[in-house]
Amino acid sequence: MNRHVSVEAPTAPTAEVRAAWDALVVATPGTDVNQLGAWARVRATLGYRSRLLLARQDGRLVGGAQVLLRPVGPAALAYVPSGPVVARDAPDRVATVTALAAALDRFAGPLRPLFVQPPDDGEEASRALLGRGFRPSDAGISPAGTLRLDLAADEETLRAGLGRRLRYWTNKWPERGVTVRRGDAGDVPLLAALMARTAEHQGYDPLPAAYVEAFHRELAPDHAVLFVGEVDGRPVAADLLTGCGGVIKGRLGGFDRSGEAGKLSVPGAMRWAEIRWARGQGYRWFDFGGIDTGMLDDLLAGRTDDPERWPGGDRAKLSFGGVPYAYPPAVERIVPAPVRLAYDTVRRNPRGRAAVRALAERLRGARPGRPAFSLSAHDPSGAQQK
Repeated sequence: MNRHVSVEAPTAPTAEVRAAWDALVVATPGTDVNQLGAWARVRATLGYRSRLLLARQDGRLVGGAQVLLRPVGPAALAYVPSGPVVARDAPDRVATVTALAAALDRFAGPLRPLFVQPPDDGEEASRALLGRGFRPSDAGISPAGTLRLDLAADEETLRAGLGRRLRYWTNKWPERGVTVRRGDAGDVPLLAALMARTAEHQGYDPLPAAYVEAFHRELAPDHAVLFVGEVDGRPVAADLLTGCGGVIKGRLGGFDRSGEAGKLSVPGAMRWAEIRWARGQGYRWFDFGGIDTGMLDDLLAGRTDDPERWPGGDRAKLSFGGVPYAYPPAVERIVPAPVRLAYDTVRRNPRGRAAVRALAERLRGARPGRPAFSLSAHDPSGAQQK
């Protein structure tokens, strides 16, 4: 068998090439929408450019990576979210990973620091990149892990796994006028408005409405779904989730907690409806969208004696019965050595660390002031539980 794998970086991929890449991403378990061409178009509304690295063996597409580039002055921050991706049935997985690691190494440069967050089960990619001179990254380009709910269980088992308060509310929502419905494009302005209310309440700048509109337009209906929570027919909460590679994940959301709605745990009702819907659609995992690193470490080590030290929104996610899941280690390549030394020096003082966090948020598309490790403007469902 020919073990040679070549990697190309087309400057203007054809529609056929883009379609082949998207099909590979969708067919690979553990991938995410942020490797799809639609995601590049969404991020373009925030000033991103994208490049594809495509790995082929004997002419067949067997893997690749979508690199997102964010201009910063004369330089560009480069980020590979949930990549590189290797086809499940690649003839030589090791050779493919090795070739992609070498290509990503070449992609990094003096004015292009590169940050990589491998996909689920992508530890081999992390190891290959570390072997090429990358190093572990603590820049905060993505959460270290999340909580996930196994949707292979039947609905009664999932209900039994809910926290006591949530189980109580599942029987009370109908009589209190709380309903949840699937949303559509006509509800996107509502989502943006509710996100703005949440941002105002929590003290950060909301994502632009144009971004929220592009998010839904580019990813729905195949890879995004919108839910709306109502009280007596009045919409008070909305959630936008994405699905890819067998995983559905909370992305954007907002909640108007004023009046009676603030006492009825409407986000919890919405999240429970989403879980049931995702199970019915055949998704394997429900991903709650990232949790605090300290909380993740505690949960993985079994340290649950003092949950009050964890962020309230992340604690609320535990009420749905999810288990901790650590993403493969993120890595970074910053060259040449003087640039890397300057970067490390900056991170040694508080103002420098704050600047690095701001750059990481900018790389993810976040707005200044958003809470750390938040991938979206989502007010975590359940945080408003009574």
